[in-house]
Amino acid sequence: MASKMRVFGLFVCLGGLWWLLSGYAEPLLLFFGFLSTVLVTWLAARMSLTDFEGISLRFIGRGLLYSPWLVREVWRSNIAVARIVLSREMPISPTIFRIPARQSSPLGRVIYGNSITLTPGTVTLEVTDHDLEVHSLTREAAAELKSGDMGVRVCSLEGRV
Repeated sequence: MASKMRVFGLFVCLGGLWWLLSGYAEPLLLFFGFLSTVLVTWLAARMSLTDFEGISLRFIGRGLLYSPWLVREVWRSNIAVARIVLSREMPISPTIFRIPARQSSPLGRVIYGNSITLTPGTVTLEVTDHDLEVHSLTREAAAELKSGDMGVRVCSLEGRV
């Protein structure tokens, strides 16, 4: 059942992406878009690319809730880094530290690491099965990451609490 849901989720995502990127609404072109989406979905299923590493529709739905929070964090960090760069003293305190990666899947750890890197002032240097090595421009940004809020949110994105 889960495999069929993953194939259907892939079909919906590919079809939606095709329609968004093409912008066509003529019946013939919609038909060709439908056929190409069916073909690519069939090939992906035949190549076993829709296995456990794929993402489900529930994951996408939770991602729509996670994205606004991440955008807000990126915005807040952007302002903080801009203040640092524009100040005369340049109050930076670069630090490298490790934080636990409690995500249950490789995809979850990748999302966690990329979310950290997307946030200005922090860069994920290494991702392992158990933790992430992070460089931070300030100790305040490091403390915020060490609080674990982002890690908890990525775990909830995976469907874990």
